[in-house]
Amino acid sequence: MPRGDSNVVWSSDDGDLRRRGRAASPARPPATGGRAKVRRETSGRRGKTVTTVSGVPLDDDGLRALAGRLKKRCGVGGSAKDGVIELQGDHRDTVMEVLGAEGIDAVRAGG
Repeated sequence: MPRGDSNVVWSSDDGDLRRRGRAASPARPPATGGRAKVRRETSGRRGKTVTTVSGVPLDDDGLRALAGRLKKRCGVGGSAKDGVIELQGDHRDTVMEVLGAEGIDAVRAGG
């Protein structure tokens, strides 16, 4: 008996299709014109310090471009995924300076 697409539970493009209907919120909340939050994190990173930037009112392509500029300016590695930019090390001062120069309202969050 041939199986239809309704029985597909896993797709290499979309992942687990059974969870698709259960997602209550999108992976990245829409930008509301709020402030970008710059924080230093070590939790869950085996003691390594990471600077994270979240809440930036840019689309994914703009976020990746900003992450590239920040990585180049700080001279470190990092990534941009799920609406959050991560930079290796503590670079809050430099990130605040760059975001201010680009006209993005940013605030230090956390400690």
